[in-house]
Amino acid sequence: MGEAQHLYLICYDIREQKRWRKAYNLLQGYGERIQYSIFRCCLTQRTREKLRWELEKVLAKEDNLLLIRLSHQCVAAIPSYNRPNTWLCPEGSYRIV
Repeated sequence: MGEAQHLYLICYDIREQKRWRKAYNLLQGYGERIQYSIFRCCLTQRTREKLRWELEKVLAKEDNLLLIRLSHQCVAAIPSYNRPNTWLCPEGSYRIV
């Protein structure tokens, strides 16, 4: 049986272009960018902690990072109060296996 996966919003504010580029490239390997500094990632607890560790190596003290776990119920309700096709998510990408 595999580890449970959850959908996360990862938001960041990085003040230096070089660090921003490193964090951006790192996050592209974990999920998809949905806005300028917001990524959507489907992660297990293990991959979430690995990502946090890798980001902490890139970020400076003045940078900001926010990880928000979305419950399955929240994800399912997103289309009901947004514009059509705003939040397209492949069916089952956040299902507990």
